[in-house]
Amino acid sequence: MTDWHQPLRDDVRQLGDLLGQVLKVHDGPELFDRVERVRALSKRAHAGDDRAFDELADLMRALPETVALRVARAFAHFLSLANIAEQHHRVRRRRDHAREPEGRPQRGSSLETLGRLRAAGFDAAALARAAASIHIELVLTAHPTEIVRRTLLQKHHRIARLLDVLDRSDLTPPARHDATEALQREIALAWQTDEVRHDPVSPLDEVRAGLVVFEESLWDAVPVYLRALDRALVATTGTPLPLGAAPIAFGSWIGGDRDGNRAVTPEVTRQAAWLARWVAADLYLREVQALRDDLSLTTATGELRDRAGGAREPYRALLAQVRDRLTATRAWAEAALRHEPPAAAAAKPYFEAADLAEPLQLCYRSLDSTGNHLIAAGRLTDLLRRVAVFGVTLARLDIRQEASRHADAVAWIARTRGWGAYGDASESDRQALLLRQLTAGERVAEPLPLATASDEQRDVIETFQMAAQLHPESLGAYVITMASAPSDVLAVELLQRVAAQRHRQRVVPLFETRADLHRAAATMGDLLAIPWYRDRIQGRQEIMVGYSDSSKEAGRFAAAWTLYRAQEEIVAACAARDVAVTLFHGRGGSIGRGGGPAYLAIQSQPAKAMTGSLRITEQGETIEAKFGLVDIAVRTLEVYTTATLDAMVAPLPAPTPEWHACLDRISTDATAAYRAVVYDTPAFVEYFHLATPAPELESINIGSRPARRPGSSAAVGGLRAIPWQFAWIQTRLLLPSWLGIDEALARAHARGEAALLREMYYGWTFFRSTLQLIAIALAEADPRIAAGYDRLAPPALRSIGQDLRRRYAQAVEALLGVTGQTDLLQDNPVLRRSIDVRNPYVDPINLVQVDVLRRMREHQPDPQLRHAFVVTVNGIAAGMRNTG
Repeated sequence: MTDWHQPLRDDVRQLGDLLGQVLKVHDGPELFDRVERVRALSKRAHAGDDRAFDELADLMRALPETVALRVARAFAHFLSLANIAEQHHRVRRRRDHAREPEGRPQRGSSLETLGRLRAAGFDAAALARAAASIHIELVLTAHPTEIVRRTLLQKHHRIARLLDVLDRSDLTPPARHDATEALQREIALAWQTDEVRHDPVSPLDEVRAGLVVFEESLWDAVPVYLRALDRALVATTGTPLPLGAAPIAFGSWIGGDRDGNRAVTPEVTRQAAWLARWVAADLYLREVQALRDDLSLTTATGELRDRAGGAREPYRALLAQVRDRLTATRAWAEAALRHEPPAAAAAKPYFEAADLAEPLQLCYRSLDSTGNHLIAAGRLTDLLRRVAVFGVTLARLDIRQEASRHADAVAWIARTRGWGAYGDASESDRQALLLRQLTAGERVAEPLPLATASDEQRDVIETFQMAAQLHPESLGAYVITMASAPSDVLAVELLQRVAAQRHRQRVVPLFETRADLHRAAATMGDLLAIPWYRDRIQGRQEIMVGYSDSSKEAGRFAAAWTLYRAQEEIVAACAARDVAVTLFHGRGGSIGRGGGPAYLAIQSQPAKAMTGSLRITEQGETIEAKFGLVDIAVRTLEVYTTATLDAMVAPLPAPTPEWHACLDRISTDATAAYRAVVYDTPAFVEYFHLATPAPELESINIGSRPARRPGSSAAVGGLRAIPWQFAWIQTRLLLPSWLGIDEALARAHARGEAALLREMYYGWTFFRSTLQLIAIALAEADPRIAAGYDRLAPPALRSIGQDLRRRYAQAVEALLGVTGQTDLLQDNPVLRRSIDVRNPYVDPINLVQVDVLRRMREHQPDPQLRHAFVVTVNGIAAGMRNTG
């Protein structure tokens, strides 16, 4: 029987051996021997040898600081190499599936999904229409930022490419030797590169890093993904994917998300929009030049010949015009970035995607009409598909700000303009004031005396004024965080009007706290009852639901159920007003913030919420894992599409009323148990700040966004969800991902609901996937490692840690009682093996981190200790594959 995972083990072993050789050469055999000693003890400890764990902990504490740091670095680098090998193995398995003669296509691929749906009896034409109608927008965010420096990521990409080369069966011995030597060279370069960012990350740094993902991966991945979808559609339905179809598109918050981040100014957003246009024009320019080189044909339709002015090589002549306009577009963007007027140019820049697509479509029609469909289906088709997906901006930029900031700005404008009181007004009075201004006839915008406004008010107003100057295709949604009332949406509509924004952005309320999610449907019902607003949205509304804050308030399980119920109710409220809804999912990277496999997440949504139109955030630290390599990006895009198609065409049965009621009870119990610990335990906040690296994490240069909202308290409620999750991931307890489920499931068993829970687990995708994700978090956690962090807290607080670890054991027992398994992830042996293999390499880094934190807190600020701390953060994040 073929062992499909042996090549992965071989890669990991080879990379580990090469890293060992690098350590011997650059740091001496003594370090290598120490690393091997630590590794052996850690593996024995994970095999159940408690004495080995104690010996390991004593050894790590006894190491001199500089040696401990180098040992931690060695394990961190090995974990990064293991991650590269795992990613490459995903690519390898995808190719293995494609190569198998008459074998089954890869699960979740376009061919497998469409073939399965056709075999189930779904109509071919209906499937083709559904596939063409899907619109998923993946919205890239900067937070939490990818913790690995760009220079190391580039080396990691080269290592992945070399593993690909070494997979080739036709390599000659000299070529294999050269590739292996190059692999060791890259590992040596990575080992001798400082992994710590010493300069703060600016929002524009994040913008540039986000654009690199488009340049290095997504630009090439999109046409490959769409070709695969097109082939699968033709094979299963006989209908190709329309050239203008864009099942996937991209948005971005990078440079537009100013919620709690004062570094994101109107100028930063303006620069982000123009940088995206510049990069897009540059990428298109290269493709058009290559296409022009290809299309040396002289045969063309009369329509094309007329546009080409009778040129002997008409395609080249027309594409030269496109090239000149793209050159002008790039120059226009450069001038805008420098705040200069554009230089006079013979060609007009491209403002809209339709203008760029038109001459390319003309070339396509001409080739198709003259018997050259094969040529049209090559580079030209890929280019047209890119235009459909990327437009002229690569990604449309959302703007995001907190509702209270808008209310403050409107209150100032109302005072200045004499409209009446707003800040302290009731909700009904606020709505009345806003609607009076929104329904008044259009007036010439009067200048506002911004010199008399506060800095915060001026920033909000100038953001809208800046947006009014951008071309509408640069902008996506305007997202309102902490939305809780119709006036929050109407206020943004008025601010757009005051700024004379002719092409107004769609306004998207974000419901994220438990209370706001519970009221979301009622809030939307009240908003949609306003005739002016219904006329404004023309039957379509986008609504964002946030996973992070509700999880921080109630725990992962209760938050998941709150979101499920909120979506059911929101969809029903919109349907009652005959309004189509697009749900925007603010999923985090970690399980505690709504993260997890995309296919499971989409399949777990309420059936009526899956309309084929949705938006999903892609968090900064997951972007590299999902889109860093072209082949991985292709698979990611494909899975999003097929999961959505599956959920649209073959929705799963709705849960029974009995299941609903059961989860209401479990959610109530889980919330109470979670809050009893996190919010009601008197010394919990003090314990959290002492027994986790939370305070130190706030000070390192991970991203541009502060860890706390401005003016917030030191309590858990004032902390952003990401650092809250990140701190618990670092200690390996992953508390927010499972706390609450321990008591909730135990109480359900005590009520005699064990059989009902088992029935729900095997019959309801939402319940099963939620518990599976919690099982992953429990499997990744290590209470023995977490106990080491208790040494950072005074003895009086350590009982809190003991109680948390007791609850962890109870959560594991309760979960296994539902699944009927004897061990976590028994039904997912590949993931279980991956966790078991990597955890022994993470443990030594945790032990070093605890000691570094102790020294940091005992001494004055020490740059060397801070450097060591960041190295451990990087290493643990690599091992856990998460920063929050």
